[in-house]
Amino acid sequence: MYQTVTIEPRQTIALVKLNRPEARNSLNSIMRAEIKDALDRINRDPATRAVIITGAGDRAFCAGMDLKEARRFDPDRAESWMAELKGMYAAIRGLDKPCVAAINGVAAGAGFQIALLADIRIGHAGARMGQPEINAGLASVIGAHLIGLSLGHARTVELALTGRLVEGAECLALGLFNHLVAAGEVLAKAFAVAEELAAKPPVAMRLTKQRFREITQAGFDAVFEAGARLQRQAYASGEPQQVMARFVAERASKS
Repeated sequence: MYQTVTIEPRQTIALVKLNRPEARNSLNSIMRAEIKDALDRINRDPATRAVIITGAGDRAFCAGMDLKEARRFDPDRAESWMAELKGMYAAIRGLDKPCVAAINGVAAGAGFQIALLADIRIGHAGARMGQPEINAGLASVIGAHLIGLSLGHARTVELALTGRLVEGAECLALGLFNHLVAAGEVLAKAFAVAEELAAKPPVAMRLTKQRFREITQAGFDAVFEAGARLQRQAYASGEPQQVMARFVAERASKS
């Protein structure tokens, strides 16, 4: 029923796959809307007790925003883009069921943020995660907020300003990965973890997750207000459009 997302029910677990492998599962407006709708539907299904999010193919979990789309944004569209992201991220945060990210490849930018919003993250040594917005001419706002919840201020500043991608072993050492397994075992480990969590009492799970949302809700709302303001300024400068257009052209010349 979706163009960019597939849902595969497996007993009490829903496997949600970001399905744009030709674009490294990068997020466009259609995918943002479809992820939100899919997760909202899953959350209303009492037969589903846990969710796994992964990416199609073996190159990427999600490479972030689709630069072919984003390079055409103007300041107004940048602000509405923030609203779309908030709706999608709120659907992940709003899950009453445990959510496991099976990180099968690069998770950058918005893909990194999806992974950070999951409850448990599983990856392999070749998977990389990071916040490269600054390299695309964008302010690192939402990602920096989410990294800060896990790593603290100093490490967040370093990752946001350098835009570097963190290799799998370092992800585990920092706590960004909960489990590091062989590349071919990521999904199997994700199912094992999801099955364990799905067996927990569902009301206690829902209420525990509700409390975590309550603790972080004010910061979540504030960071999107800041994101709308700062990304509007970024696009008004013309810098993101120029940087992204150059990157897309360079990539096209190599293909």
